[in-house]
Amino acid sequence: MIIAIDGPAAAGKGTLARRIAETYGYHHLDTGLTYRATAKALLDAGLPLDDEAVAEGMARKVDLAGLDRAVLSLHEIGEAASKIAVMPAVRRALVEAQRRFAGKKPGAVLDGRDIGTVVCPEAPVKFYVTASAAVRAKRRYEEIVEAGGNADYDAISEDVKRRDERDMGRTDSPLKPAEDAYLLDTSEMSIEAAFQKAKSIVDAALSRNA
Repeated sequence: MIIAIDGPAAAGKGTLARRIAETYGYHHLDTGLTYRATAKALLDAGLPLDDEAVAEGMARKVDLAGLDRAVLSLHEIGEAASKIAVMPAVRRALVEAQRRFAGKKPGAVLDGRDIGTVVCPEAPVKFYVTASAAVRAKRRYEEIVEAGGNADYDAISEDVKRRDERDMGRTDSPLKPAEDAYLLDTSEMSIEAAFQKAKSIVDAALSRNA
């Protein structure tokens, strides 16, 4: 069983993916962390972020079992990741690794921007999790404040919009719903409600495949 979950930043797809994986005993991969891990490795080695061949070589060495969310969530790593994520060779290398991960037994849940459209178009269950830009910016702001950090809502709002434009506007694997993806708009939906809706869809798919 492969479950593909796509959507823009701060829509709740990661939380939903982790919850689904935990419920069904499946493996989980936040594919965005694979780009961040590649970027961090380049930064740590003092290598340039604008050399596609060098970045591809580093992408092929990323250990998907050693992705540390706390470390990789740092802002500067995210900025570096955005520069290499537009490189076709880097995307090809990481998509290959993500597809290998998707084959893990008894099942895998992958979340990102192009899982249902590019990485695992054959996935029997696909979700596209979204929410309004204002709601997503508010969530990100509250997340930072609750963690004890300093946050500027206006700056976060602009960052969310900029990321949306970059993700949806790139020529290679743009962010968009797969044609057969179930849409979950969490603007006014709790994560529990979204999970229960997703669970009913996964259960139905499992019963069809039984």
